[in-house]
Amino acid sequence: MANSTRTKNENSIMESPSASPLSGRKKAQQSPGSRSRYHVSAPGHCFRKVTLTKPTFCHNCSDFIWGLIGFICEVCNFMCHEKCLKTVRTACSCMAPTLVRVPVAHCFGPAGQKKRFCCVCRKHLEGNTAIRCEVCELHAHSECAAFSCGDCRLCHQDGSQDFDTLHHHWREGNIPSGARCEVCRRTCGSSDVLAGMRCEWCGMTTHAACYVIVPPECGLGRLRSMLLHPACVRICSRNFSKMHCYRISESCQNDLGKLVVSTNVPSNVFLQTAGKQVLKVFDGDDAVKRSHFRLVSIPRITKNEEVVESALRTFYIPDDSLDYELQDNGQQALHSNDILNRNGTPDEKAIFKENVPEVWLLRAKPQDTEVLKVYAGWLKVGVAYISISISKNSTVDSVIKEVLTQLGRQVQLTSRQMNQTRFYIVESRKQVVQVNLLLEGLPVQLSKEEYTDLLQEHLAIKSESTHIASPFVGAVVVQISCFSEAERIYMLAKDTSVSNQQLTSLVIPEIMHNKLPKGGSPLLVFVNPKSGGLKGQELLYGFRKLLNPHQVFDMTNGGPLPGLHTFREVPRFRVLVCGGDGTVGWVLGVLEAVRHKLVCPEPPIGIVPLGTGNDLARILRWGAGYSGEDPHHILVSVDEAEEVQMDRWTILLDAQEVTEDGKENGFLEPPKIVQMNNYFGLGIDAELSLDFHHAREEEPGKFNSRFHNKGVYLKAGLQKLSHTRNLHKDLKLQVDKQDVELPSIEGLIFLNIPSWGSGADLWGSEGDSRYGKPRIDDGMLEVVGVTGVVHMGQVQGGMRSGIRLAQGNYVRITVTKPIPVQVDGEPWIQAPGNIIISAAGPKVRMLRKSKHKQKKQPASLKERRSESPSSSDGGH
Repeated sequence: MANSTRTKNENSIMESPSASPLSGRKKAQQSPGSRSRYHVSAPGHCFRKVTLTKPTFCHNCSDFIWGLIGFICEVCNFMCHEKCLKTVRTACSCMAPTLVRVPVAHCFGPAGQKKRFCCVCRKHLEGNTAIRCEVCELHAHSECAAFSCGDCRLCHQDGSQDFDTLHHHWREGNIPSGARCEVCRRTCGSSDVLAGMRCEWCGMTTHAACYVIVPPECGLGRLRSMLLHPACVRICSRNFSKMHCYRISESCQNDLGKLVVSTNVPSNVFLQTAGKQVLKVFDGDDAVKRSHFRLVSIPRITKNEEVVESALRTFYIPDDSLDYELQDNGQQALHSNDILNRNGTPDEKAIFKENVPEVWLLRAKPQDTEVLKVYAGWLKVGVAYISISISKNSTVDSVIKEVLTQLGRQVQLTSRQMNQTRFYIVESRKQVVQVNLLLEGLPVQLSKEEYTDLLQEHLAIKSESTHIASPFVGAVVVQISCFSEAERIYMLAKDTSVSNQQLTSLVIPEIMHNKLPKGGSPLLVFVNPKSGGLKGQELLYGFRKLLNPHQVFDMTNGGPLPGLHTFREVPRFRVLVCGGDGTVGWVLGVLEAVRHKLVCPEPPIGIVPLGTGNDLARILRWGAGYSGEDPHHILVSVDEAEEVQMDRWTILLDAQEVTEDGKENGFLEPPKIVQMNNYFGLGIDAELSLDFHHAREEEPGKFNSRFHNKGVYLKAGLQKLSHTRNLHKDLKLQVDKQDVELPSIEGLIFLNIPSWGSGADLWGSEGDSRYGKPRIDDGMLEVVGVTGVVHMGQVQGGMRSGIRLAQGNYVRITVTKPIPVQVDGEPWIQAPGNIIISAAGPKVRMLRKSKHKQKKQPASLKERRSESPSSSDGGH
């Protein structure tokens, strides 16, 4: 904010400024109608007594305020009992930004549907004007976001603010009503007001008056064994926003832009109501250029100084109103003894002036001396800032000398703007710059030199400041030692195509594996937000909030490769995939391609089912589909899950022209190799999947729920009731080099897991001496036939099972006609030729949900997330 940084504090080292924004006003200068104000030790608040006309709760203790008297802050709407005035510790919204030693910007996006309160004005968030930070629990109105405190979680080191010990990161309000205080064990949460405090790392909850006595060091709570410690992550983030550093999708920012535009007040708004009028006030000339204004409601009859006071409260400026003035846009300022609506009548009565200017500018009055706040740039200093008095004759040298007198360190001066203009004192040392950019979408199987030549051709990279690290599958990591060059390459790559393939550019953090805690197994999370409707997006937000956002990756922004590259040197970690069976197969495929570059080549993988069938998740006990389960509960289940082995299979599709007698006349298309995890189908099963796939491509917006998707499958099946293919005449089958005679069937399915078509048992549970009991790690495939759509429906309903044909570990199929096929739900038309199925290297490690139920915990323990970790050691 322009002209909003002046304070009247004396030169001193201040740990928590406690002056009220109105404390500098003399009683003789107050208007006759001004109310009595009550000042407290909490920074910035200015309370006045009010008469309550509806049920109200205290923001300090969260209890109901009995009686008709309450005390409300004129600036931030903080309401409390009279008895709580002495114990208020929460800083006012006007002072909170000055108490943050190292401001960290928020990553705002559209808010969810749950009831929340604004962290700035403390009012309930209603309608479509709410936004939230994608990394922490800060919620606000879109018009209040500019005045929010820049106190997002510090999730990494940037080379200038290194730390080893993590402190609690407290956030006020928006905690469950049943949460209990860790200190006094009384209820501290509320669903009626913004009350209570919660650590955003460990989940500990306390009252606002109790959290100050909690030891500052945070133990990271119940999830510490899977959380990536911020001290272990380094990223040079200058020139890049937090949205870039956390790889938050640009669509989220676009949605926010639409939200802000839709909530803007028309420029010609000027309201008059009975006894009130609303003025449009800009905070300086820069706000006029940006069209950023606030509406200030004032009585129709009021003095100018009272209007200035109201404007300061509206802009959350904690200064004396006597240091500011309101100016008509292009006119002279009003004098302090003027009546705003005086009409120049002989009796000088204060009457309403009909043509009050619509636009006013809030400006600071010129002063002979100013107060400069200098913040310590290192985290070990126990003060918030130092106040230095400066004048026109002050120089940088004189300011530094005065600061050194109080701090006694060799420092240099830098500046930074965050809500208010700030000056920082930081240690003088050289900082090594290394920005890691991952560029995806390049041709595969090129050498390092060929990738370098390709990037020099398309991106004009500079060899003296860039270095190409070891290439991955169709991607390279570019290490850049210049911030401006990194920014140029990042932006240029987003608009560049190589071999008709659009490049993807991502800022990648560096995990310092030597700093990882011993015995820890951090969790790498992949979320496909397009799966499960809006549930995938909510899970993405929930996991970013509970874990370090650097360990949570959006699958629509680069796929699995950025996450696997980030964790390439972590000695032991787990993976959680949130999506359907296709998403799980995607991650397993990329993992197979890059496992030779990973220190932990076989991380165990858990699943949150967001797809339609979710057959793999079913047999691993993760459920038939995600139904709004608490993300914290999911993470605890992953921590307690047991490891199992699962077979994977390679399918070679060798399309050749095959005659009726089985002879091959040559290749029709290049051989195709795919990986199978669940099942492989030919015939009617694949044909229904293909119809569903075409319907989804035509209208993708409608396929956002499992119920609708299954309805489309049902419709496609009904249309195939009278269809006959005689599949047994179009192919020949060999299992373990033995010919298998096919009965009259319409579909042939090869099973790796005992779940098919959204949980159906196609093989059946009946005992058969010819075959062994199917398992996911037995190295065998089960071969089953179906006679048509009716048979498939009976299997789905549990009335029948499929026709058991064979069981083996090597399959050869000869196809004489084009036929629909599908692998794990991905369908296509396969040309005639040979299909060979064989085991694909080592088995993969999967996480199976433990059978025992988690113990039901009190709300306070559940939200604190600070119990000791389970006996599971994560990676085994």
